Amino acid sequence: MKEEFYFKIKTPLKVEITTTYSYWEYLITKKHPIMKDKEDIVKSTLEFPDEIRQIKIDKNVFLYYKKFDRLYCVVVKHLEKEGFLITAYPTDKVKEGDLIWLK
Repeated sequence: MKEEFYFKIKTPLKVEITTTYSYWEYLITKKHPIMKDKEDIVKSTLEFPDEIRQIKIDKNVFLYYKKFDRLYCVVVKHLEKEGFLITAYPTDKVKEGDLIWLK
């Protein structure tokens, strides 16, 4: 049985980013526990980012940044007009990559 999406967010690049309940649970328990209860920050960062960068190693991976109480980065993979969440975390600075979109 296919798992339901936890959220679907359309980005300024017109890509719909999704994640499942189980992947979100994995992210907040194993990868970045600091992101627990921060799904609204992740959603807002995807929908209304301050900037979007494309990494050089994999042209399908994008970094979405937005400043809240601190700077957050949401990493996603684009596959045409759809995509999925890879990870999300607070950061001290914007990582290298090609600037694709700026607020």
